Amino acid sequence: MGDVMLSVDHVEVRYGAVPAIRDLSISVDRGEIVTLLGANGAGKTTTLRMISGLHRPFSGTVTLEGQDITATPAHHLVEMGLSHIPEGRRIFGTMSVLENLEMGAFRRKGNYSDEFDHIFSLFPVLGERRKQPGGTLSGGEQQMLAIARALMAKPRILLMDEPSLGLAPKIITAIFEIITQIRSEGVTILLVEQNANQALRIADRGYVLELGHVLYQDTAPALLGDDRIRRAYLGQ
Repeated sequence: MGDVMLSVDHVEVRYGAVPAIRDLSISVDRGEIVTLLGANGAGKTTTLRMISGLHRPFSGTVTLEGQDITATPAHHLVEMGLSHIPEGRRIFGTMSVLENLEMGAFRRKGNYSDEFDHIFSLFPVLGERRKQPGGTLSGGEQQMLAIARALMAKPRILLMDEPSLGLAPKIITAIFEIITQIRSEGVTILLVEQNANQALRIADRGYVLELGHVLYQDTAPALLGDDRIRRAYLGQ
């Protein structure tokens, strides 16, 4: 694709004196799905949190569409077209589905009511439950709500952290179909996912992280066919 949308260059992130990410360099081209794979503690979630402004790098740079965002606060990044769906969904449990969606659009100016029609076409169950408190939804419905809330900000790039975590296989399939649909509508996606097999089947490229740095990188089909990846991450 060649049109770099997001670039992370030689980044180090520390927790105290301990580096969680070391000399990390990754990129995401416009229109791609790129997945980050690796064992627990590999630095995947920290990478997303650093990109979205929740952790400040100790060194290195992050650029979005050519603009240095290394020190940009998280709320400004939302205005610049970057949304982050954290691990664990983090919806507002006492608020209704509709109120959760409105919170996703709170940085936008103007009328966004038309966006609800698009959201409810992607997630019909949310339209049916629009007045229901978010905390009373099933796990799969809460994940859909977390994705929908992020989409209300009209992102150009979406960071997704473990969207299939704890969900039933049928719901996981639906979530990955939704991710593919979101990409088809022009949203670039950086995906962290323990379900490596499913992630690589919808991704264009992948990076395998170990102890905070890139161990392997390649196209998704190449990683799927790599015996090292199959043994370590695909259980084959």
